[in-house]
Amino acid sequence: MLVFEGTVDSIVYRNEANGYSVIRFKSESELITLVGYVPLVKEGENLRVKGEWVYHPVYGEQVQVKEYQSIVPSTPDGIEKYLASGLIPGVGPRTARKIVEVFGKDALDVIQYNPVRLTEVEGIGGKKVEKIRQAFEEHQGLREVIIFLQSYDIGPSYAIRIYKKYKNDAVKMIKENPYRLAEDIEGIGFKKADRIAMNMGVEHNSPARVIAGTKYVLTEYAGAGHVYVPRRMLAERAGELLEVRLDEVEEGINSLAISGQVKLEQFDGEQVVYYMPYYYAETSIAAKLTELSLVEYDVFDVDLDREIEDFEAKQGLLLDDVQKEAVIQTVYNGVIVITGGPGTGKTTIIRAVIDIMERNGLEVTLAAPTGRAAKRMAQACGKEASTIHRLLEFSYHTGEQASFFGKDEGNPLDCDVLILDEVSMVDVLLMHHLLKAVETGTRMVMAGDVDQLPSVGPGNVLRDIINSGVIKVVRLQKIFRQAGESSIVVNAHKINRGEYPRANSREGDFFFIEGRDMNRVAETITELCKDRLPGYNGYNPLTDIQVLSPMRKGPVGVDNLNHRLQQSLNPYSAGKGEKMAGGFTFRTGDKVMQVRNNYDMKWEREDASGALVEGEGVFNGDLGYIESIDEEDEQVTVLFDGERRACYHFNQLDELEPAYAITVHKSQGSEFPVVIIPVFWGPPMLMTRNLLYTAVTRAKELVVMVGREDYLRYMVDNNRISLRYSALDRRMRDILSRL
Repeated sequence: MLVFEGTVDSIVYRNEANGYSVIRFKSESELITLVGYVPLVKEGENLRVKGEWVYHPVYGEQVQVKEYQSIVPSTPDGIEKYLASGLIPGVGPRTARKIVEVFGKDALDVIQYNPVRLTEVEGIGGKKVEKIRQAFEEHQGLREVIIFLQSYDIGPSYAIRIYKKYKNDAVKMIKENPYRLAEDIEGIGFKKADRIAMNMGVEHNSPARVIAGTKYVLTEYAGAGHVYVPRRMLAERAGELLEVRLDEVEEGINSLAISGQVKLEQFDGEQVVYYMPYYYAETSIAAKLTELSLVEYDVFDVDLDREIEDFEAKQGLLLDDVQKEAVIQTVYNGVIVITGGPGTGKTTIIRAVIDIMERNGLEVTLAAPTGRAAKRMAQACGKEASTIHRLLEFSYHTGEQASFFGKDEGNPLDCDVLILDEVSMVDVLLMHHLLKAVETGTRMVMAGDVDQLPSVGPGNVLRDIINSGVIKVVRLQKIFRQAGESSIVVNAHKINRGEYPRANSREGDFFFIEGRDMNRVAETITELCKDRLPGYNGYNPLTDIQVLSPMRKGPVGVDNLNHRLQQSLNPYSAGKGEKMAGGFTFRTGDKVMQVRNNYDMKWEREDASGALVEGEGVFNGDLGYIESIDEEDEQVTVLFDGERRACYHFNQLDELEPAYAITVHKSQGSEFPVVIIPVFWGPPMLMTRNLLYTAVTRAKELVVMVGREDYLRYMVDNNRISLRYSALDRRMRDILSRL
């Protein structure tokens, strides 16, 4: 293997996801090309590289990098370039020059061993000193972890998380038990950990591998919505994945049960396996909901018919008999479910309940699963609503990589009535934590559309509660006149009943554009967003129009559509900042979505008085726009929901995705003025009636479908509802039968 020493002249290309780079490298006055996994390296940095010459048919001779290490520069000029390279967030060329002017060749020693002296540099205060010190220390530790992991194809974004978790013990702990990565580090699943373990020589059928693999299969099933798995299915799937004997997997399941990590249950003569957190959640929900449903509540000493009449008079509307019954039942029942499609009056009932409860001295609290759903609820009801996470005072401690809820049985919610909207989106874990914070005697009103897609997380909470027969359920089916005038609402109900929608009436709000070729469909969608819909009714392509696709891949999948729409709606210009990450070039002005929960992401917003309010937490599904990209500080600033401003370091960009087009699943809980839906061939599991129904019900003013009518009809006919293994309804009935 050859050894080269020199300086990074320029970085021609870098894949931020895995660190693969093409580098122009100056070694002994000769420029050579380096290729390989060389993350974090900056222009001007000195390196010692081990590698071999290879020949590329287009680019000629290159050095394939096998190993590399940084050589700390010793001259003031070298140190200035090193610091100016972006090594430390907040230290750009100007700050680097000032530091070197004060400390000369001792600058790096000062940063590492006596950073408080940096306050001697003009413009550097105490906060910036600490930021520089932490970043420099992290950079040094990160190098060791990155170099160790690069041979296992583990990218720098994961290496950063590993280092934050294990600090300087990272390499040692990985060598001791690589499978701990699958549990401790978000985003590193069993397969990545297994690849490391196999390369380290771990036995193919070692108990540690079998146990880790079996737990991974359980989480796979949970990712598909299942709360438990039949033992037979689990063992067969794990054996197939791990390529080990069935009896070895069975032994692994027994070990997990003995150690309390899984729970074994018998359902209808078949043994099933619960991952323990889901078992606790499901049993706890069943017990608490059944308890709340049986409490005898104080009935108001008022004339409810008169109360409803007063509400109708104030609002200038009339409730039908079913709506009146729903309002009355919230008074007599501890828990009630109100379910129905769009335009059936769920919001009107909620407003009536709020009015009557508050006029009778009860404290009412509103909540929804997502920020956008909470905002819609607040606007519709004229009363503040919060996300469930914020209501429960959720926090995430990065150092411990653990989450906490400030509200629970020891510190319950302070309200008499809790009204929860969009319950179809709530999974078993979130419902479990919510109910822990609900005191016995609190009324619960749960509203949602049971025919929409179920929660992304495990469980089928709303459907199971309805099917249990334990909780009072009011079903709304009548479409009210003002809503009935909307083709969107009428067609949504048609689709839900298995009928084909009617489109293209002259004054309608529901259109279908035929497109036989997928590439032409993509072109039509781009034209609609850029020219046709803005010209039709002045719609803003970024804020008013949302493209919803059933799938990610293919010509009409969100990945391709996002590239097309960015090119059309937010093209490159010299004045816009750009940063490539994850195969996409983020650009100032881009519409983006947060794709994983980041509980400690700091944000700030202005309150009504103009004062800055700080908070933390950006959640999966939050939509925003890139305000700026700062190369000096290596930061991207995103404005969410028009008010919360959050700053992402370049190594956090894997948390963002372009959002000109998003999947239907990601749109749950949101509403948009205009929705465009490509209708073309896709996997049958995605081309379903409830997915189409969910997509259509996201639109407030206009729906435009583009594609083939035969596939639209196929989706309406395909009433395939994926089976989810859950037993909440069974458990609620069992508890009630024993009382």
